[in-house]
Amino acid sequence: MTSAVDPRYELPRDWPTTEAGAIALQERTRASVLIGGEVPAPGTGTGAVVGVDVAYDDERDLVAAAAVALDARDLAVVAEATAVGRVSFPYVPGLLAFREIPAVLDALGDLHRRLGSRPDLVVCDGYGLAHPRRFGLASHLGVLTGLPTIGVAKNPFGFRHADPGPRRGDWAPLLDGDEEVGRALRTRDGVKPLFVSVGHRVTIADACAYTLHLARDYRQPETTRRADALCRRALKAAGM
Repeated sequence: MTSAVDPRYELPRDWPTTEAGAIALQERTRASVLIGGEVPAPGTGTGAVVGVDVAYDDERDLVAAAAVALDARDLAVVAEATAVGRVSFPYVPGLLAFREIPAVLDALGDLHRRLGSRPDLVVCDGYGLAHPRRFGLASHLGVLTGLPTIGVAKNPFGFRHADPGPRRGDWAPLLDGDEEVGRALRTRDGVKPLFVSVGHRVTIADACAYTLHLARDYRQPETTRRADALCRRALKAAGM
């Protein structure tokens, strides 16, 4: 069996280490984002839906990333992978991808080897186009790997939106001026909405449909819940 992975989950050699370099890379690369594509309808795919998340230990300067693959139909866990490393980029709002992507790529690459196939979709706990430069973590990760990605965040990054209706599935556009950059989506009756945006190779309608499919029991998508718990366990284990 070959160890080669396609797409390759390798950090680019010119990965920036400064704020100016990171902003320049976002500005230069954001044109590569593809809005739209063909992903299986939620619950019908034969592949996996993957959630990624990270946790930090600031005292030890560590970051742990987790990638969890769920069966696209019944949401059962089919594979997991983690990666722990040093934080290599300072905290700067709008540039969190540069703190998280190195470890996330390592975890995703390991997960891909375990799965032996490409996932149908990657769900990020963060932003895609709902980002000041339209290039949040989900978009950056999608462009690097070629995978369909979406961002599902707990907060709207300062963009404005009307309050969605009170029922599960109700939504309102997330706006930057007159531009729709995502949607505020209600995943549970009477519970605060989540903020969904396209990452790469997905439509906003599909992004919302997948979020609802994955959030069948809780406010957060099951992909995010599983990845969040796993990266926290990995971070804790790294300190033992």
